[in-house]
Amino acid sequence: MHNLGFALEEAWQVLIASLLLGAGLPTLFALGVRSLAYGAGAVGDRPARPLGTVIGWLCFAVVLLGVALGITYIVASGLGKTLSFEHIFPTIADK
Repeated sequence: MHNLGFALEEAWQVLIASLLLGAGLPTLFALGVRSLAYGAGAVGDRPARPLGTVIGWLCFAVVLLGVALGITYIVASGLGKTLSFEHIFPTIADK
């Protein structure tokens, strides 16, 4: 029974990671595109709103950060290392 609990715990972690990375990043990218359009006044005949532009670029920055972390994780694994989050910034450490 203990092994089943461990397997379900791992399954939840995979589900959360897939929702965040699999659906979360594309959704955040789409929100960024929509925010840029809103900020430029392209939604209807409305004036430009600088806050929409700022939110759009922040969304793109978060997406780029997620992609960069993913690539770093893949490269670190290929080199026999791991990505460590022990400090404020992620670092590549020995396994």
